[in-house]
Amino acid sequence: MPVLVASDLDRTLIYSAAALALTMPDARAPRLLCVEVHESRPLSYMTETAAQLLTDLGDAAVFMPTTTRTRKQYQRISLPGPPPKYAICANGGHLLVDGVSDPDWQAVVTARLADECAPLAEVQAHLAAFADPLWLRKERIAEELFAYLVVERELLPEEWVKELAVWAENRGWTVSLQGRKIYAVPKPLTKGAAVREVARRTGAELTLAAGDSLLDADLLLASDRGWRPGHGELHEEAWTAPQVTALPERGVLAGERILREFLKGVRER
Repeated sequence: MPVLVASDLDRTLIYSAAALALTMPDARAPRLLCVEVHESRPLSYMTETAAQLLTDLGDAAVFMPTTTRTRKQYQRISLPGPPPKYAICANGGHLLVDGVSDPDWQAVVTARLADECAPLAEVQAHLAAFADPLWLRKERIAEELFAYLVVERELLPEEWVKELAVWAENRGWTVSLQGRKIYAVPKPLTKGAAVREVARRTGAELTLAAGDSLLDADLLLASDRGWRPGHGELHEEAWTAPQVTALPERGVLAGERILREFLKGVRER
């Protein structure tokens, strides 16, 4: 039976220049491979070692990128190794099969959102009314499923995010602060639910996962074994679960360690 490996991408396996600067001293910088280009600019990287590990993993297991990115944003990424048959985008809103969104899964998601949480329009109106132009740079709607803000992190009041989280919780939504982005995502929209669906379709008896943000918590809980890096929201909250290992590595080197753990888990299986 196959092993399913579901991993978050940004700040878990791949890193922007800003994320590299936060976690990687120049004196110990490893060789990097660019894996994302947008408008002729390199955006995201992984180490060359991680690239080889990911190639090996793609040959040994069903590797599935699992991201909050939209489909368009995900398609900018060129990961090493065989093209993944499955990918999860929009935090579980779209299940891609050979690059195409699965209509059956879309129908499941649409029904859950209609029944279990406040509508996107209400959340969008709240964000527009209470976000301060002093620190707000962009407002975005992703795939007509959830909303996010791009902010000046240094100017963003910490209490504003906490108050938004309480407001959203009462309406069936989750708030996550990742770098310069504040995400507001419906609780029924989860990576974990989509991962369980792919495990069912592939017949996988073992699921391995990794992620760094609060939006990855359900992904890790849906796995048999999981790992989180020594940075990100889960690290800051000291979040854990019995099947989850908190790694000491931070930044791009955490990506290498996670891929080593994936391969070890697959080979032990």
